[in-house]
Amino acid sequence: MFKKYSLKSKALTIVSLLFVLVFSSCEDVVNLDLETGEAKLVVDAEIIWKKGTAGNEQVIKISKMAPYYNNTTPKVSGAQVRIENSTGDIFTFNETEQGIYVCTNFVPVLNADYKLFVTAEGQSFTATEKLTSVTPIDKVEQALVPDFGGEDVIELTFYYKDPADQANFYLTDYQSEFLLFPEYELTDDELFNGNDISTRFSDEDMKPGNTVEITHRGISKSFYNYMKLILEVYDGNPFSVPPGNIRGNIVNTSDANNFALGYFRLCESDSVSYLVK
Repeated sequence: MFKKYSLKSKALTIVSLLFVLVFSSCEDVVNLDLETGEAKLVVDAEIIWKKGTAGNEQVIKISKMAPYYNNTTPKVSGAQVRIENSTGDIFTFNETEQGIYVCTNFVPVLNADYKLFVTAEGQSFTATEKLTSVTPIDKVEQALVPDFGGEDVIELTFYYKDPADQANFYLTDYQSEFLLFPEYELTDDELFNGNDISTRFSDEDMKPGNTVEITHRGISKSFYNYMKLILEVYDGNPFSVPPGNIRGNIVNTSDANNFALGYFRLCESDSVSYLVK
């Protein structure tokens, strides 16, 4: 099953709605008074092992939630960050700039268990995950396909072989100069287990000469379910209020109610830099 999500659609919807609100009245200015919630800690902890690399350098980012109209995200300095594997090896992440924590000696092992430890602002957090493998991208093809507007658009299709002996979940992102934000696609192999899988990407702004960066990850089922909820919120009405905070796997061991946002995940990835013809 495939599902594509784009943060670009959210931005366009917001612009369209604001256009209607502002220009429907020449005299009144509409100010939206949005409530400011608790500034929770946000831990962006993706350990990503790109095929063909050592995977020794990894980055974890720690910040705090900001009000909707803020142009900057508050970075969290002075945190203590480490990851331990199941054999007791410790990988320390040192702060290289505000809110950015880097490890240069990480050792990735497929299917191994890892535990994250974060101490920040007097609170302690932990999370546990396995490093999930990914099947490599076999090839990328390009074609012109009809669009709903009547004009043909460029479509990219990449292919990979799904393993038959396990349930697999994938997260792919597409990045390019014509995209304001990355586009994400979630895939599970429920209907395609053990078969060749083809995944398609198109955008009306994609032109010859553009370079599209495709990053294809293997992810756990729990992270798949988490990302599905996150991306469904982004594709919904931007002015709607989600039914509740979407919690990841990061647990506050000091105060269970004061949980951090984000998800600790470890993914093997394959990537292709494709030049559009």
